[in-house]
Amino acid sequence: MRGFGVEELLACYRRGVFPMAEARDDPRIFLLNPDERGILPLHEFHIPRSLKKVVRQDMFHVTVNRCFDAVVNACAAPGPGREETWINQPILNLYREMHRAGHAHSLECWKGGALAGGLYGVSIGAAFFGESMFSRATDASKVALVHLVARLQAGQYRLLDAQFTTAHLERFGARTVSRHVYAAKLDDATDHEADFFALPDGLSGHQLLQSITHTS
Repeated sequence: MRGFGVEELLACYRRGVFPMAEARDDPRIFLLNPDERGILPLHEFHIPRSLKKVVRQDMFHVTVNRCFDAVVNACAAPGPGREETWINQPILNLYREMHRAGHAHSLECWKGGALAGGLYGVSIGAAFFGESMFSRATDASKVALVHLVARLQAGQYRLLDAQFTTAHLERFGARTVSRHVYAAKLDDATDHEADFFALPDGLSGHQLLQSITHTS
């Protein structure tokens, strides 16, 4: 997409539009503004009991922005049950630029010194737009999501955009809202400031769960 860079992409997010590709080997990018939108209400976030146990056990070491490019590449790579992905090279390049400009962030889960899972997304004002996640070890991406929600709550975020509601995300409390409702939430969130780095580093899993205001 000629002439489409960081500022253009930020403007898209602010008006409720996000980019996708038809397939990883298709160089074209198209913009989506769905009639319905998936969101994860930050203060109604539900953590399944079995996942709480994993978080408390500190099975993963979680970092922020340690290896953004590696996370995006892992999200773009095919895997079991996900033979085709929508992240093509132009999208990879765009989000790398967004990260270098300070607008895109990643969370990484490490196990035994190896990257086991993670996620990445875009931050504008008090809105965070989750883009994609991956797992190479059981529960790694789920733990990354728990850490993300704790970070967003600590930073006074107002909106976690999941783009589409899936059965997987519904386990955490995701729900679908209309384009009109989403637009109101988006306007409110982008009109406020938030701090992605407000959460202290080095919290144990137990402390992290205590920091989340609703985990039932």
